[in-house]
Amino acid sequence: MENSNNTGLKVALGIALVLFLGAAFYSFDLLKDKKETEAQLTAEKELVMKDLSNMAKQYDIVIGDNEAANQKLVEAKARIQGLMDSLKISETNVKSLWSYKSKYLSLQKEMNALLTENDRLKIENSLLASSLDSTRVRLDERTMFTDSLLVQNSALAEVVENAAVLSTVGLKGFGVIERSSGKLVPTERAGRSDKIRICYTVAKNNLVQAGDQELYVQVIDPKNNTLGVNEQVQFGEKTLNYSLVSRFNYEKANLDICEFVSPNDGGFESGRYTVNVFNAKDLVSTTEFTLK
Repeated sequence: MENSNNTGLKVALGIALVLFLGAAFYSFDLLKDKKETEAQLTAEKELVMKDLSNMAKQYDIVIGDNEAANQKLVEAKARIQGLMDSLKISETNVKSLWSYKSKYLSLQKEMNALLTENDRLKIENSLLASSLDSTRVRLDERTMFTDSLLVQNSALAEVVENAAVLSTVGLKGFGVIERSSGKLVPTERAGRSDKIRICYTVAKNNLVQAGDQELYVQVIDPKNNTLGVNEQVQFGEKTLNYSLVSRFNYEKANLDICEFVSPNDGGFESGRYTVNVFNAKDLVSTTEFTLK
């Protein structure tokens, strides 16, 4: 009877030992799997962070290439930076990582669309620059003209996209000799200038209603005098002294305009002149030129 009890006890102990060892091996495997899973999730998190960082660098390059940065690109870059900051302090688990991967894919899709749009705007600006160049008065100061055109075209692209207001590009002012035949000859000499000619292009903007429009032109001589009619117009609390009112019929297309300003008594002064064009109270373009 005692031998039977001992045998049963040994069997029970054996079963218990097998179960214990099995549980130990199972726990060890679970711990090993957990560590491997955590390491894999950490690596995946680092890859997502790297992808977001590369995306942010692409935006920096595109934004840096634009003299007037597209606001959509700036806002998209800010969203990426915010996601990176959030990812740094987030928990490393499958649910959290999947959420960030989904957001990354959404931002990737947005970036592709924005970069495509940015490339399209560059092409449109290039075509517009070529078109305007063929209709503009050709002056000796070619280098200054080209630099001014590039800056103003960048401003034009932003206005056409975001605002329902008229704007101008290619603003130039210069002295002219008026022949008896009516022919106009550009000159840089104050004493020989009969008039000052102001030329600019009203840029196409489909957001602006077609019809009669007007812009205020202000020409200031080297002694800070306003030439022309030198009359005032009030816009709220702001008073504007203008040389002439440029009136035209706008037909939702680029429109070239030239106006003339006569000298005050005694002719034109030698020195630097400033030309400003206002849409109501808002300054839309400005330039300078010199008469010797």
